[in-house]
Amino acid sequence: MDPNLLYWKSQGQSLLSRLQIWVNLLDPTSLLSSDAEIQNAHSLLGSGQKPNEKDGHALTLSLSSVHADSGAVLPLVFRSAALFPISAPLVVASFLPHSGVKPALFWQFLLQSYSAGFNYANRNSSSEQRKTASLKQLLLIAGTVSYATCAGALPQIFINRLGVRSAPIQTFFRSILPIPLSAALAFFNVYTVRSEESETGIQLFNSNGNPVGLSKAAGDKAVRETALSRAVLFGTTAAVPNLLVLLLKRTRLFQRNSLLAAPVRHISVAFVLGLMIPVSFSLFPQLGTIRKENVEQQLQAAADGGQFYYHRGL
Repeated sequence: MDPNLLYWKSQGQSLLSRLQIWVNLLDPTSLLSSDAEIQNAHSLLGSGQKPNEKDGHALTLSLSSVHADSGAVLPLVFRSAALFPISAPLVVASFLPHSGVKPALFWQFLLQSYSAGFNYANRNSSSEQRKTASLKQLLLIAGTVSYATCAGALPQIFINRLGVRSAPIQTFFRSILPIPLSAALAFFNVYTVRSEESETGIQLFNSNGNPVGLSKAAGDKAVRETALSRAVLFGTTAAVPNLLVLLLKRTRLFQRNSLLAAPVRHISVAFVLGLMIPVSFSLFPQLGTIRKENVEQQLQAAADGGQFYYHRGL
């Protein structure tokens, strides 16, 4: 079992402990470290020595920048610490009340493309070691991005194609519909990009950290948990700012100064996104568990306890 997973096994089994860990791991200054520094940090964590306060930076680098299946350094833009600085402007722009369909499609394309890349880079790759992405996987990612881009721009498409002029209906399309739509598309993006894990299975570990085989049941559970956590992230990020602006528009201050709505929306979207990223990452353990009776029958005999462990991915 990778040193990163061993750490999550000992430290990340409660929601509060995971949240505290992720708040530290999302420090963007870790993005300034070189690949050599990251590899050295991972080697230190795998040396069997328990990290002390002096090794805290090395621990952060290893957990935030190294893939727990391959041991390879993650691409800079797809590391957990890069999610907020890169996705925040894309999310803010995608929630703007665009005047036409093309700008809505453009920003949705950038957001869905980055989300697909992040989901793929941080998947469980235990069944794909030393393999490159297949043509089927590349086509699936391209199809996911295309479909999610068009679906994400549906509110603007409806407004333009139907010639909506009614303020209440425009409010519905711009402020209410994007909430369930954002959550559904985030779930869809993860579930389709990482669908191969459900089809081929992911590596299971016993309580001693030894691999026992690939499980499709564990793969489906890992993908489903990650998809739910991402739906919570983007659904909440869409809900809170939109509902806040709708409430503030009823006040005299905003009725007299309608231009205040735009900056409040932008700032609140970025603020909620920043708060929700560590929360969504913490909803489920990085080293998940599955009861032995829920996995394939041929694997159940390898259990030295009542459950198996698996890497959930991110």
